Amino acid sequence: MLSKLDFAGNPYLGVFCAANNSFLVASPHVPRKALRRAEESLEVSVIETTLGGSTVVGSLIALNSKGALVSAFVEPGEVRKLGELDAYRLDHRLNAVGNNILVNDKGGICHPDYSLDVIEEMEDVFQVSIERGTVGGMKTVGSAAVVNNSGAICHPHSRDEEMRVLEEVLGVKPLIATANYGTPQLGACVVANDNGALMGNLTTPIEVGRIEEGLHLY
Repeated sequence: MLSKLDFAGNPYLGVFCAANNSFLVASPHVPRKALRRAEESLEVSVIETTLGGSTVVGSLIALNSKGALVSAFVEPGEVRKLGELDAYRLDHRLNAVGNNILVNDKGGICHPDYSLDVIEEMEDVFQVSIERGTVGGMKTVGSAAVVNNSGAICHPHSRDEEMRVLEEVLGVKPLIATANYGTPQLGACVVANDNGALMGNLTTPIEVGRIEEGLHLY
């Protein structure tokens, strides 16, 4: 199910939450009404928590159905709140893992500055192969694209070679899109899984159609 909404007037939903096919991890500051809509649209259970004491939860977690990575400064109690997500802390200076990793259950793309040792840690957690890459020339691949297990939407400046790598590594065909009336940083605007997608309330009907098509949510 597709839903347009905002969090207390903020249309950048992906900054404050992230999802796989079972759970939505969301800031406790997200209004209750919005959380109910998100829960229904994505067909998930909601986990409300801060990460490292911060409300920008979507920027600080990356997840697929196998596991989750969070920033190193996330507290042990916050990790325990994630429960069944089987979350691990990634000790690296690039700590906004939600912005720097794009992953589904078939593969993943990460910021080019992650070392091979760190990439091996990611692969152990997500149980998929991870490749370095960019999307639209951006190293912050998690903010430049959104992926589920059926499709992907990506930054409008994405080059043919980047699109080819996305298709090859993630096992889905990507589609150029924007959200929130022309915003190219899709990861900040859209939260999706195989059941549905949440998008900021500024997203136009044409953008909704592209998101639906790209993520195969019809």
